[in-house]
Amino acid sequence: MQVKMILPALTEAKSPFFRPIKYSLFPPLGLATLAAYLSLDDEITIQDEHVETLNLDDAPDLVVIQVYITSARRAYEIADHYRCRGVFVALGGLHVTSLPAEATQHADVIFLGPGEDTWPQFLDDFRNGRPAPCYQSTHRTLLNLPPIRRDLIKRHLYLVPNSIVVSRGCPHKCDFCYKEAFFQGGNGFYTQTVDDALVEIERLPGKHLYFLDDHLFGNVPFASALFDGMRGMGRLWQAAGTVQSVLRPGLLEKAVACGLRSLFVGFETLNPENLRAQRKFQNLNRDYNSAVRRLHDLGVMVNGSFVFGMDDDDETVFTRTVEWAISQGIETATFHILTPYPGTALYSRMAEQDRLLHQDWDLYDTRHTVFKPAQMTAEALELGYWQAYRDFYRWGSIWHGAMTKQDWYGRIRHATYAGGWKKFEPFWDMVIKTKRVGHSRPFLEKILSGFGRLG
Repeated sequence: MQVKMILPALTEAKSPFFRPIKYSLFPPLGLATLAAYLSLDDEITIQDEHVETLNLDDAPDLVVIQVYITSARRAYEIADHYRCRGVFVALGGLHVTSLPAEATQHADVIFLGPGEDTWPQFLDDFRNGRPAPCYQSTHRTLLNLPPIRRDLIKRHLYLVPNSIVVSRGCPHKCDFCYKEAFFQGGNGFYTQTVDDALVEIERLPGKHLYFLDDHLFGNVPFASALFDGMRGMGRLWQAAGTVQSVLRPGLLEKAVACGLRSLFVGFETLNPENLRAQRKFQNLNRDYNSAVRRLHDLGVMVNGSFVFGMDDDDETVFTRTVEWAISQGIETATFHILTPYPGTALYSRMAEQDRLLHQDWDLYDTRHTVFKPAQMTAEALELGYWQAYRDFYRWGSIWHGAMTKQDWYGRIRHATYAGGWKKFEPFWDMVIKTKRVGHSRPFLEKILSGFGRLG
């Protein structure tokens, strides 16, 4: 059987503001995970439109497309193209789960929720000539997963080919989170066994890893045992965690001892009322300054995430947020415009209040205002968002942040990482166009190896 698995490009990846390196970081791990359930006799290809041009002239037996909200239009185009050729098309992913009635118009079968339980059942049904039109995930487990088909990943096209996921979901339920709808109808947070996770880590070559888990620290016993097992592997790794997990005694030290060098932290807002309104209770009554200081004292770089446009935000929020992030010496920052994704509590609330401006999914990219803000105009929110990026990544701001570090070695590392990420676009354009992004990996590892006090 010939099976083609496609990750269509996100709309923003093809926009004039496209930062190629951002979309050349990680391979389509979800598709490679599903590929592991196929037979070794099957002919399988995985294509990622972010890093390669799709070949649409073929006619495989089965096409599988992963759909996010801002890739929906492109995904449906590809699906319709193959269906016109008589190819059986399967659609799954976050957007399909959020809007199944929309997706089913472009597919022979759709998948709602994670696929570890439904995908194997579909494959049996498909081979027997009786596939159902829809498969809904209910039984959630990561036990006995087959090894991910990493041989199908074109490693040289990615800066971080060693991405890994050892859990699914998140224990928290923030109103704006896109993934809440994805895990409805079953367990919303679960992990692999520690032994299985360690085996998968051992399979990965080189030193660098990136855990793509929504909250690697979410199950404390699991995370603690995982970090104990990783100690001595000589890995350098990055991940995501919460302010709450950073402030928890003991766990962060274990993570640093086994190679944690950079953590994505969802600060989201400096305003407690915004946190309450979005049910981000895990950040309430947490000392953000202490969290950043704790990470830096252990040598961990901080990538702070911030969301603009919550109901308590006015036009002063951009300057206040950027000034705080710079003053704390946060190495990199990711800014977002609040976006009410379909299937979230935020979307339902905005719809009830008649605050949604449109349903052009291409613009639901956290860069455009798609709702009526409470204390500023939609235009002011977008302008402030772009200004925040410019202000945070000015050379003066980078040096200001760098000077919060205790010594010149730390200051230079800060400036090199922050500047390299945002200021050297021509370099990243060149290495991506020449398909040499993988050659930049030693540079990343060199910078990360300078962080960490407990390794």
